Amino acid sequence: MATLCTLILPKFPQSRGISTTRAVLTRDSKMKVPYELKQGQSRLFHKLPSGLNMEVLFQRGSDPDEGQRRSTRNPPLVFVHGSFHAAWCWAEHWLPFFSQNGYDCYALSLLGQGESDSPAAAVAGTLETHAGDIADFIHKEIKLPPVLLGHSFGGLIVQYYIANIRREAVKGSDSEKKSLFPNLSGAVLVCSVPPSGNSGLVWRYLFSKPLAAFKVTRSLAAKAFQTSLPLCKETFFSAGMEDQLVARYQQLMTESSRMPLFDLRKLNASLPVPRLEDPAFKVLVVGAKDDFIVDMEGLNETGRFYGVPTVCIEGAAHDIMIDCSWRKGAQPILSWLNSLNKAGTQI
Repeated sequence: MATLCTLILPKFPQSRGISTTRAVLTRDSKMKVPYELKQGQSRLFHKLPSGLNMEVLFQRGSDPDEGQRRSTRNPPLVFVHGSFHAAWCWAEHWLPFFSQNGYDCYALSLLGQGESDSPAAAVAGTLETHAGDIADFIHKEIKLPPVLLGHSFGGLIVQYYIANIRREAVKGSDSEKKSLFPNLSGAVLVCSVPPSGNSGLVWRYLFSKPLAAFKVTRSLAAKAFQTSLPLCKETFFSAGMEDQLVARYQQLMTESSRMPLFDLRKLNASLPVPRLEDPAFKVLVVGAKDDFIVDMEGLNETGRFYGVPTVCIEGAAHDIMIDCSWRKGAQPILSWLNSLNKAGTQI
């Protein structure tokens, strides 16, 4: 990659849509409980215009057999996490799954999260700055228009990104301004915060489920999920998750979020996100039936906003990508991606 730091791995072929790919040789771990990569995965660092480094976990898609080679190449997938998470949450199950099905996969750690650098501020960023960091990575490192996949607050960042693709393209003639938000092949919103933000979710819980509202507030706002295993499990995972696995993810989530992803008060004041200007743009909205954070009304709000039917996964919880039911969520996304690729839909 053009802006990725010093080498431990050989360069990947440029035909895979990636320039001089390099990873860091020696770098102090920011997480006290570092995430060990799986076979075929590499940890890279993309240098942003600010000089800060953003962690990228990469897994190359396996090529189909020569006799089954597709006439069109699969779009790369770029994964964006939400609060209290980092790139590792995608590397656990979904990067291996989608790469085995022929998709190059890139999972990003937003600034102040995971192994990424932290800005000199009280919070990691805003919708605009996080989306800008993602855009800078795509512009400099990805050759084909990718599909952006965002989870929870990461889904809200993806919504801001796709709302500004066309908006930025029509501002003046400055080529750098035009390429601020590179084109995408589509977007997948996974248990995403709806376009209006999380305030509606909070108020609905307060009036209809006061006990749940108390638990959610205590778990997330007071970060009690970091010290209470039962609360962590109830907030993020299915009841069938093994406690040992929940404890592992609890440690990783605690270490991942060194600073808040947003100033929530300022964030909610800036919402809702702008309307999507391109009705032909492809969006998939996926939720989980047992989501303790984003309720069905929040899921349906997102679907209505984009004019698409929602996919609600039975027996899955908010952290669907690392839940024991992770495959239930991955399979319909793969089917959607394959149909997107067959249609040759790239904007």
